[in-house]
Amino acid sequence: MKKIGIIGGGQLGKMMTLEAKKMGFYVTVLDPTPRSPAGQVADEQVVAGFFDSEKIEELVKNSDVTTYDLEHIDVQTLKRLYDEGYRIHPSPYILEIIQDKFAQKEFLRKKGIPVPRYKLVKDLKSDVEDFDFPVVQKARRGGYDGRGVFVIRSEKDLENAIYGDTYLEEFVEIDKELAVMVARNEKGEIACYPVVEMYFDEEANICDAVIAPARIEEKHAKRGQEIARSIVEAFEGVGIFGIEMFLTRSGEILVNEIAPRPHNSGHYTIEACVTSQFEQHIRAIMNLPLGSVKLLTPAVMVNLLGERNHSGRPTLIGLEEALAIRGLSLHFYGKKETRPYRKMGHFTVVDEDVENALKKALKTKKILKVVSEEGMVCQK
Repeated sequence: MKKIGIIGGGQLGKMMTLEAKKMGFYVTVLDPTPRSPAGQVADEQVVAGFFDSEKIEELVKNSDVTTYDLEHIDVQTLKRLYDEGYRIHPSPYILEIIQDKFAQKEFLRKKGIPVPRYKLVKDLKSDVEDFDFPVVQKARRGGYDGRGVFVIRSEKDLENAIYGDTYLEEFVEIDKELAVMVARNEKGEIACYPVVEMYFDEEANICDAVIAPARIEEKHAKRGQEIARSIVEAFEGVGIFGIEMFLTRSGEILVNEIAPRPHNSGHYTIEACVTSQFEQHIRAIMNLPLGSVKLLTPAVMVNLLGERNHSGRPTLIGLEEALAIRGLSLHFYGKKETRPYRKMGHFTVVDEDVENALKKALKTKKILKVVSEEGMVCQK
């Protein structure tokens, strides 16, 4: 039996594990939280941190292939093991570039991929003069789900700017935010999913909903897929990659960020495509033929975020009413603690008409809520 090691035991690792188990693989997960979401369904969990070099080495050496469900892990240990001949996908050398968002932008620009104008920050007060307000400041490392991003709207905002290593990026006038999932195996076979729309929770700055397919012109969809393919080919990546893009008001497509793993914008594929992004990732890293990316039905995916002012043991309310909505599928991740805006689950609504799916999804969003047991007691 082939063995897969996964660094990271969150929801992405859980859904990877479920697909790997269907295909007969033995899965070991490494995560610091005992009985993590992925650890609950894996054959084995190693309880260790993401920078525990000894335990990561042990996982890699005991696996036929190692992958990961998050970027902020010990890339130096993985590079050493990769150089020794162990199979780690996507390559830790790709991960190293993606961990540093400025290096990521530099790589894309040098490969001819369209990106927003950007500049490394050396002296913020003088560097910001090269841009018109507003301008976006981004942390080079560690940012995710909106963290590490600050919009400078005037000189007054400079006093609240991000400290540390950052870069500036032009503020793009966006028509829509788009995403494409692309998979590639060791043989070089590529599979590209449809382009989807992403909507963001403005308060939490987290991807709130995904609409598949994107409601854009066919020429923009083709261009998005073409760019996404070229990125994965440039990386010679193995696995699945989430490519986030901006469709500007002038009709240009610019690449925002890349995730070297399954991505929130690809959750809809579980119900809506022949092959889910998680099955596709397992196929790719195990160098198996890639599955069909055909969209079987329009779909809308919505993240279930922890409610404001609720921290503690999670409780899902509105379940019975939500499940009465036709075409709805629920995924609750099994995290032990909810916090404001933490991703606790998602639901997907499928319908022959994408606008109907969106209406049902917005209705469901008002019904399903993730609260804490402690918060419910306080409210009583």
